[in-house]
Amino acid sequence: MKLEITCTRAEANHTQLLNCQATIENLDNGFQQMTKLLSIAGNDVRLKILFLLNMENELCPCDIADILEMSMPAISQHLRKMKDAGFITSRREGQTLYYSLVKSETQILNNIFTSIKSLKKSA
Repeated sequence: MKLEITCTRAEANHTQLLNCQATIENLDNGFQQMTKLLSIAGNDVRLKILFLLNMENELCPCDIADILEMSMPAISQHLRKMKDAGFITSRREGQTLYYSLVKSETQILNNIFTSIKSLKKSA
């Protein structure tokens, strides 16, 4: 059985449709950036890493692995994905790499982290 979806509106509001299309087009870069962020932060481990980096400013992979009780290779893989996506950066001090959030991404992430904290309080 084929499902048919029909529209029952009598007449389209062409001004509304054009305004909506223009708005979507004007915000396209924002949609793309948010989609990229949600794709990265949509993984439980990566969201926790982003949260930790926001909380501590910077951490080395060993610290993150210890905190999350995960292997170094697993943490490194997540860090690589986040760095490739442009959400974290690293600096080297001797043999140690330290990771931190890219500052331009922290406003959106702070809103997410505030929501996470408020969910804990109401649970």
